[in-house]
Amino acid sequence: MKLVVDSISIEELKKMSETMFEALVKAVVDVDQEIMVIDATMHSDEEMFLLENGSQQENLWGINIYPHEAGTPRFVVFDSMINIRPGQNNRSRSVENPDLQAKIQKIVLKLVKMS
Repeated sequence: MKLVVDSISIEELKKMSETMFEALVKAVVDVDQEIMVIDATMHSDEEMFLLENGSQQENLWGINIYPHEAGTPRFVVFDSMINIRPGQNNRSRSVENPDLQAKIQKIVLKLVKMS
């Protein structure tokens, strides 16, 4: 697992994706602190790491990053079991709120250096 506070290169993400099925990198984004944890086999492990380090549950959202799809809508995919939160009006594995999706994408694009 790696905590990304400042930045990570797209090349590093591509290398990480080689060890995963479907060439993806799992990530959990803290939308309050604008950080993310990447490169674990389960979103729940990344979520636990952030919770143990001061993040609040309501700010954590699971995504999959497909580094080879950079620049396309498929670069960030909202799909994680940790996203199922009826108490926050999110009843699926996706992130249902379009504004929250946009915020997550903005954070990811800020943290991932494309060159």
